[in-house]
Amino acid sequence: MTDFAWTRDQFHVPLGLIYLDGNSLGPMPKATPARIERLLTEEWGERLVTGWNACGWMDMPRRLGDRLGRLIGAEHGHVVIGDTLSIKVFQALSAALQIVPERRTILSDRGNFPSDLYMAEGLIHLLGDRHDLRLVPPHDLEDAITEEVGVVLVTEIDYRTGRRHNLKALTRKAHDMGAVVIWDLAHSAGALPVDVAAGGADFAVGCTYKYINAGPGAPAFIYVSPEHIDHVEPALCGWLGHDKPFSFEPGYRPATGIERMRVGTPPVLQMAALDAALDVWDRVDMADLRKRSLDLGGLMIEEIETHCPGLKLATPRENESRGSQVSFRSEHGYAIMQALIDLGVIGDFRAPDILRFGITPLYIGEAEIREAVEVLARILRGALWDHPKYHRRKSVT
Repeated sequence: MTDFAWTRDQFHVPLGLIYLDGNSLGPMPKATPARIERLLTEEWGERLVTGWNACGWMDMPRRLGDRLGRLIGAEHGHVVIGDTLSIKVFQALSAALQIVPERRTILSDRGNFPSDLYMAEGLIHLLGDRHDLRLVPPHDLEDAITEEVGVVLVTEIDYRTGRRHNLKALTRKAHDMGAVVIWDLAHSAGALPVDVAAGGADFAVGCTYKYINAGPGAPAFIYVSPEHIDHVEPALCGWLGHDKPFSFEPGYRPATGIERMRVGTPPVLQMAALDAALDVWDRVDMADLRKRSLDLGGLMIEEIETHCPGLKLATPRENESRGSQVSFRSEHGYAIMQALIDLGVIGDFRAPDILRFGITPLYIGEAEIREAVEVLARILRGALWDHPKYHRRKSVT
């Protein structure tokens, strides 16, 4: 059973701050500075280039991939860490299209994160505009999976509303129609139980700087199923995805297994931070986390609807239909969120009108939820948000 009192003590959250934005950037584990300091002084500082062998830097993408793989239900040896989430989406999508070369339609929904759609658009252009990207409302996605669809690109949790897709049902329908499925787990990994193996995912991608708490700019991950791993041809033929990178052959030969999905040099400093974060996750049961998350999310919905009647719930009320965030709508959403942040409650805003709050049980409990809603209610009652400084748009919302 997960000890949430213990996990709370593993994170640095500044005194007096209520942090409800772990779905955007997780707080720093207390062990992270020492882990990075050790890498800087004992590893890089003392061993220099020999650290690649002596300290296992080159093996970190695969080793950490297996540790993270436990959180998403992956088979051993089928997850690798590295690069950014956008790069991993590009890799997965280009590989998926090669599996169904006779099909020209990529299907996604209008609630998907824009970067996924941008990468699809760019890839389509690179392939000579012979494919099309079909977008449908989120609730119509399953019905839109027809025999002409080649790849279904779906993010499990809507980044704005927190609505959760039924990935198993979508994947089953897609496979029945002969399509390949990519799961984007950016708002799922570390937020709720995921089982890519049992769910039949062909590919899965995700990031580690949100719920996983690996820090800003932390590397992404990619999963490839056993059915495809030895056959996919990487479109990004990076040096470290080569079968024998240190033979320095002039031509590319993909490595065996998940190693072929590597591209460039591992970001060792960021991976050290991920390593420290996973030490916490090693002691977390995902079923316990999910139950706690749903309880806290339900409490926040109840409290806001009771004390802040001017806000409209955007997140599904039913437990099985939502991720680990709570979102409300308001035409003054941006200014309200800026006022909240100014008063020590950190959430975020997503255009056009979403106030978004991450429910992260590793370091958030009932007391923080109730206090955050008290502050929100005070802002709304006194129209404290209606100050010019809260209306000025910042570059990151």
